[in-house]
Amino acid sequence: MNPTFPDPSAALAAGKAPLHLLIAAPRGFCAGVDRAIEIVERAIERYGAPVYVRHEIVHNKFVVDSLRTKGAIFVEELDQVPDGAPVVFSAHGVPKVVPAEATSRGLDWLDATCPLVSKVHRQAERKVEAGKHILFIGHRGHPEVIGTMGQVPEGAMTLVETLEDVAELAFPEDAPLAFLTQTTLSVDDTAEIVAALRARFPQIAGPRAEDICYATSNRQAAVKAIAPRCQLVLVIGAPNSSNSLRLVEVAEREGARSRLIQRAAEIVPEWLDGVETLGLTAGASAPEVLVREVVERLREWREVSEETIVSAEEHMVFKLPRQLVG
Repeated sequence: MNPTFPDPSAALAAGKAPLHLLIAAPRGFCAGVDRAIEIVERAIERYGAPVYVRHEIVHNKFVVDSLRTKGAIFVEELDQVPDGAPVVFSAHGVPKVVPAEATSRGLDWLDATCPLVSKVHRQAERKVEAGKHILFIGHRGHPEVIGTMGQVPEGAMTLVETLEDVAELAFPEDAPLAFLTQTTLSVDDTAEIVAALRARFPQIAGPRAEDICYATSNRQAAVKAIAPRCQLVLVIGAPNSSNSLRLVEVAEREGARSRLIQRAAEIVPEWLDGVETLGLTAGASAPEVLVREVVERLREWREVSEETIVSAEEHMVFKLPRQLVG
């Protein structure tokens, strides 16, 4: 018995209509994730295994497990790193005290913080130096938020997650305020919060350019391009990946059911009942091999035709730390 139904008539005869697959582009790895993974791989080549990594280098179990097999050891805090061992900081960024502690211990450390996150860090420092109190739009507990808030003295930044948070802010209208944002937020939600902040505090200063990164914006736009045509959108990403969770939300706002999955094995065949057109995308930490894995899994149940919908081209490349160049 061949479950792949190589021709439409066989599929229809078995009660399984062909499945049209709309694959979003861009999807998957962004330049910051590419850079972070390459930093770990090059560090292993340079120093030899093991190389320690503080926190998941990016939010993707497949990537983390792959690097672990090459010699990376993932830890939560620096006190788990032995003296003399090399350590890499994750792409999400770390508070200032972390590299300071690493230096004080004489550790060889490499910073894999995404350059776009580092840009927000520098903006935070400049705003505080200019006497501003920062309202930081982000998700409590996310590593990027912890890292960014750790760039400035305690009390110099207030976290804002929702429109309700904006309404509850107790600052006077003319307070010297500035706002910055996490790089992996919903473009639409963030725009609403920024508008509310500007309405409450007309003098508030903002960044010269949007903090939400190009990859986050592009992937959300790509989902908007396919979701209205789909009954279901699958998003490949981790449950702790902010940008992946936002893609699920975007698809649902566009009228499609959406599911977050980490691997093809998580797909439940019943999800496909009544689905003629299925959308597929991947968060910025998910490799393309997982996209192909999902496609092959779908082919086990339905005859699949693929169509890639391109909404933007990406050519961004970030430099590696100088310790790994040459």
